[in-house]
Order: sequence, then structure tokens, then C-alpha cells
Amino acid sequence: MTATHPSRAAIVATAQESIARGSKSFSAASRLFDRRTRERAWLLYAWCRACDDLADGQDHGHGMVRVDDAPQRLALIRTLTDRALAGEWVGVPAFDALRIVCEETHMPRRFVDDVIAGFALDADDWRPRSTHDLMQYCYHVAGAVGCMMAVVMGVDPQDDATLDRACDLGLAFQLANIARDIEEDDRAARCYLPEEWLVEMDMPPGQHMKPPFRPRLTVLAHRLAELAAAHEESARIGTKQLAFRPAWAVLSAAGIYGDIARKVAKRGDHAWDHRVTTSKAEKAGFILRAFAHASGRARLPDTPRSPELWTRPR
Repeated sequence: MTATHPSRAAIVATAQESIARGSKSFSAASRLFDRRTRERAWLLYAWCRACDDLADGQDHGHGMVRVDDAPQRLALIRTLTDRALAGEWVGVPAFDALRIVCEETHMPRRFVDDVIAGFALDADDWRPRSTHDLMQYCYHVAGAVGCMMAVVMGVDPQDDATLDRACDLGLAFQLANIARDIEEDDRAARCYLPEEWLVEMDMPPGQHMKPPFRPRLTVLAHRLAELAAAHEESARIGTKQLAFRPAWAVLSAAGIYGDIARKVAKRGDHAWDHRVTTSKAEKAGFILRAFAHASGRARLPDTPRSPELWTRPR
């Protein structure tokens, strides 16, 4: 008897539900793609979301807890991913989604492995010691996803210059996340602020959320926001290499997510009193402005990527 499997449409529908629950910002931006690119973006997101939830004991990005079986969870992620990339039907929608999107786009395996390496860092209870360590972590958990999204949008996997710009957007997103989630991460016994930064601010490890250190923590949040802004600007220039609709989606996401980092910086010492969010009206405004920016992207200067920016490993 031949086993029956869910149709591509069914897997896509499940992936659409995942992005709608897990990220209203990415869901809104993804609707600007053409249908096939939009579906592939959903499929990729579903795998990333499922891996992240499994690694952190979350439900669509919410309720992160400290897990006691991190190595086993990582092993499961690797096993299911390997089966998907081998062309098997896994029976887990998010991993079957990865199989579909990788087959359809000829996704390089190295990017998938790079993302999983980020989960391995968290499973090892890793902490960054330097800015370089921080950026390398951001690459694994978001920059590599930016490269994968570029391939989904039709970028040649050998086009390193454009992939670098796509990676920049992922880095900007993750830096914004880290700035926003400092308090949430602390509750889960995690800290992504480099040890060198904490020493510079004379903040003892594990004490950075204590009220006396709030002004110093604000300085570091500003630093994260500035790094995010630099990589966001670099990514914007890279949209010149994209067709209009992908460029519109990327610029919308850049504006929406960039707003998170900017709000954290603007709130100062009160940045973590309430979770920073972007309203529906604000999202709509960024999407409208992105339309104009995408229409005029050919007029962007051909500025070389700054050598001062951290660059993904080759």
C-alpha cells in the first residue's frame, strides 16, 4: 500500500498559520511577495519557527523557558532536518516545509547547517565574550536565514555580494531582538550582551537587569540599536539587486523591524518596562513608505559595503 502524504498546499497552509501566529511583522511583509515566493517564505519560516520553539520550549516564539534537555532537543532538530534534506517525508509539517522549499530553490545545505549551529550555541549555554562573538551568533540565528531568504527570492547562491546584504538584514533583525528582549532573556537565564561590554560598564555578570545598572544598560541598548541601523542601511542598498515586489517586502520588513531597535533606544531606561511592539497602523505606514522606496531604489547610490561592518563567514 502506498502511503499518502499531505499535499504541498496543505503544508503551505500550515506554514501560513505558523507565521501568522509567530510574527505579525514578517507575516505582513510576506504578503507583498508574488504567490510562489510568498509560499516559499512561509515554508522557510515554519521550519525556523519550529526549530526555535523546540530549542527554547516555546509556542510560536512565546513563553521561552530554560529547558533541561537541550542536547536531546538539538539532536532531534538535526535528525528531522537531515531526513528532510534527504528528501524524506518527515511527517512533521515544519520539516516537510523545509524539504519542499530546499528542493524548489536548490538551497545550499551550508545555510541550513549554519542556522542549526546557532541552536547548538544556545544548547551549550553559550555566552558572547566580544562584539565578534555577538555578531557570529547573530549570523547563525538570523544572518544565515537572511541568506536563505535571498535564495528564496531568486538570488544566485554564488552571488556573495548580494548575500552579504541579505545577511546584513538578518543581523539587523537579531540585534533589534536582543535589544528588545534583554529582560526576557534574563528571566530565562540568558544574556547576549558581550562580556567585554558588561566589564566596560562595570556590571557584574547576571546583574545587568538590577535597577542600579539601568542607565548603563541603556548605553548598551543604544549600541545594539546603532549596530542594527548600520546593517539595516547596508541591506537597503542590496535591494537594488531584487525585483520590485521582493524589494518592497524587504524594505517593509526593514522598516518594521528597524522600528523596534529605534523604540528601544528612544525609551531609554524604560525600554524593558513593557515589550516593544509595532502597531498595525505603524506597520501599514512602513509598508506604504517602502513602496515609494522600492520604486526609487534604482536611484540609491552604489555605495560599497562598509569594510567596518562584520562580515559573514565564507
